[in-house]
Amino acid sequence: MSRNQISGSIPQQIGLLNSLNEIGLHTNNLMGSIPFSIGNLGNLTTLHLYDNQLSGSIPQDIEMLRSLVDLELSRNNLTGSIPTSIGNLGNLTTLYLYENQLSGSIPQEVGMLRSLVDLELSMNNLTGSIPASIGNLGMLTFLYLHKNMLSGFIPSTIGNLTKLTDLDLSLNLLSGSIPSEIGNLKQLGYLILIDNQLTGSIPQRLNNLTHLKWFLIAYNKLVGHLPENLCFIGLLTELGVADNNLTGPIPKSLKNCHSLYRVRLEGNQLLGNISEDFGIYPNLDYIDLSRNNFYGEISKNWGKCHNLTSLKMSNNKISGKIPSELVEATQLSVLDLSSNHLVGEIPLKLGRLVSLFNLKLDNNYLLGNIPPEFSKLSNLENLNLAANHLSGSIPRALGECKKLWNLNLSNNKFGESIPTEIGQINTLQSLDLGNNLLIDKIPQQIGELRSLERLNLSHNEFFGSIPSSFNRMVSLTSIDVSYNQLEGPLPDIKAFQEAPFEAIKGNKGLCGNATGLKACLTKLNTGGVEKKGKKVMLLIVLLVFGILFLSLMVLGIFMALRKKVRNTKNEPSRVNHDNVFAIWSYDGKMVYENIIKVTENFSAKYCVGEGGYGTVYKADLPNGQVVAVKKLHATLDDDSANLKGFTSEIRALTEIRHHNIVKLYGYCSHPRHSFLVYEFLEGGSLGKVLSTDDDIVVFDWIKRVNTLKGVANALSYMHHDCFQPIIHRDISSTNVLFDLEYDAHISDFGTARFMNLNSSNWTTFAGTFGYAAPELAYTMEVNEKCDVYSFGVLALEVIMGKHPGDLISSLLSSTSSSSTSTAQRIFLKDVLDQRLLPPRNQVAEQVVVVAKLAFACLHTTPLSRPTMQQVASILSKQRPTLQNQFYTITLGQLFDINCSSS
Repeated sequence: MSRNQISGSIPQQIGLLNSLNEIGLHTNNLMGSIPFSIGNLGNLTTLHLYDNQLSGSIPQDIEMLRSLVDLELSRNNLTGSIPTSIGNLGNLTTLYLYENQLSGSIPQEVGMLRSLVDLELSMNNLTGSIPASIGNLGMLTFLYLHKNMLSGFIPSTIGNLTKLTDLDLSLNLLSGSIPSEIGNLKQLGYLILIDNQLTGSIPQRLNNLTHLKWFLIAYNKLVGHLPENLCFIGLLTELGVADNNLTGPIPKSLKNCHSLYRVRLEGNQLLGNISEDFGIYPNLDYIDLSRNNFYGEISKNWGKCHNLTSLKMSNNKISGKIPSELVEATQLSVLDLSSNHLVGEIPLKLGRLVSLFNLKLDNNYLLGNIPPEFSKLSNLENLNLAANHLSGSIPRALGECKKLWNLNLSNNKFGESIPTEIGQINTLQSLDLGNNLLIDKIPQQIGELRSLERLNLSHNEFFGSIPSSFNRMVSLTSIDVSYNQLEGPLPDIKAFQEAPFEAIKGNKGLCGNATGLKACLTKLNTGGVEKKGKKVMLLIVLLVFGILFLSLMVLGIFMALRKKVRNTKNEPSRVNHDNVFAIWSYDGKMVYENIIKVTENFSAKYCVGEGGYGTVYKADLPNGQVVAVKKLHATLDDDSANLKGFTSEIRALTEIRHHNIVKLYGYCSHPRHSFLVYEFLEGGSLGKVLSTDDDIVVFDWIKRVNTLKGVANALSYMHHDCFQPIIHRDISSTNVLFDLEYDAHISDFGTARFMNLNSSNWTTFAGTFGYAAPELAYTMEVNEKCDVYSFGVLALEVIMGKHPGDLISSLLSSTSSSSTSTAQRIFLKDVLDQRLLPPRNQVAEQVVVVAKLAFACLHTTPLSRPTMQQVASILSKQRPTLQNQFYTITLGQLFDINCSSS
């Protein structure tokens, strides 16, 4: 029955079918509550209702199903508590209630289910302690209680469950110590206690757990030593003890544990010789030993871990040289050896690690040059060599690393000039060359880094003026050019004009309007002869240009008349149209015809998306360029006035340069087809990523927060940094596109408008329903606060994994008192995307800030919403530690954020 996709509710009449033995209505679209009449089915042995949309509580009458063996109600929207009457189901072997919204405590009566083999209550809102009666379930092999709000101690009676193979109590609020009785569970293969508040030492009796495959106790407050027999018979694959206060040596059983796949030991006080305590691990994919007290030299054996992708050893006391044998670990993509005592030169062979995208060797004592072989690291995104003793020149070959977004070479002894090739790394967002011995002028090419956000050139010997190309670096948010020999005016962009004096002081003669600088001289008081000479020269120039202008006008009129006559002869059917082919920087007609050809007249097989205003197609142009073409549903050709205004705005929008805004090439108008032409991004839309389960694990919390930072920065630029503010009017998940690195780009400017600062801005409705500001229901005056509201909807959608329409309706459409009451009952953790594990630590703090900002942006009064400049600023700040436990934060606590002080 589950294959038929049944919808609707379960009828009460089902209770009349008292001869039924099995009900399998799982994986459908069932809604409503479970009917109380189900208790009449006394012969029922199997009840499968999982993967539906059932709501309401579990009926008490379920106790009448005394023959029931298998009860599976998981993945619904069930609320209320687990009924105590469930303890009467004495034949039950499987009880699945996970992924619902059940609350209250786990009833003691669960301990009466002595036939139970599999108990899964995870991912609910259960509170209270784990009942001691759970120790009565002697047949139990699987116990999953993770991702609730359970508190108190882990009951020692769990030690009675001697058949248990899987125990997962992670992501709760459990306190106290790990009971030593868990050492009785000799069949245990999976012990997962991550992210609780457990204290004390790890019991020595856990050495009895010789069949462990997963031992995960990270993010607690545990002390003492690791058990010696963690890999006694070589089964352990996952070891995670990160962020505790563990001390002592690495267990000897780990040295030859060839089964290891993933190891997380970071953030403890573990001690040992790193060259002796670890062996060769043929299956190892990831290991993090950072933030401990390891010493000794890095072993050559790490190169023999041929499946290793991440090797992290930062913040230890490791000495010696970096072994060139690391190159044998050919899958290595992350190598972090920062903050140690490493010496010698960087091995040339590291340039062969073509999979490497993150290389951190900063804060060591390395010397010599950067190997030119690094040019082969085509996937490198983050290169940090800061705070070493490196010297020589910065190699030009680094310009071949086209994916770099962070390059930090600060606090070294690099000399000579900055190679101009650095200006060719278009992806660069952060460049830090501070505290070196660099000389010469700053290359003009550095100003071509249009994605650059942070630039530090301080404490060098640069001279001359700052290049004029810097005036176009609108993405810059942070600069430091202090303590050089620079002179002349500051670039006329926000990053320089609003920079603190500490970031520009110590130079030879910089001038401008920035704090602490003198105004630039205007040369108004020069001699009378010079002044008179300039006036004569100006008149001559004006006269020459006037003659040229008139000549060009006459020639233009003549050519236009000739073209009109020719078009009238050749194309009589088009005399009533302006036949505009306006993709700037191209031959418009050629581009139009090429697009028609390569899309086979907009065939459906080239369609990559559809919106309210048009359909998007992928077009591979003959010159090799790939573009996205949005064919509008209706043309503007019948209204020449609107077309003229629209094309002038599109022409201006093509001049936008921002890392988080899709490049708009232009607009084509034609009697048959009108379309917009954009840069093509292969990552698809935000809406598509959120709706595709395969993408969800990759699209983690950090990427989601960064997505919103990117959108906020782009809107802030449009609203506040453009000469004439631009309102997008259609911010939605379909209009945020990704490249292959999940960098967000705002797209679709077909409805964008410029703000007229001296008059009202009335317009017809444009936008996507569900994202549009509520005031547009009664006024068509558009301002930047409409985009702010849409951003609020988008922000909630990103962290919830779905459109927040129902949540917004329930919270913001109610009366003030009822809305507040509702919000105080809903926990933030419960509205987040349940397909991901909850965010932790600093990421959790950022998600809380996103939620606060989202609700501030959704304020029903437009003037009470923050500006996008404020939103972008808040998102970019380092967050303080959460004052409240993340799992206890309610939506009511997130209202009324003060954006000026957050």
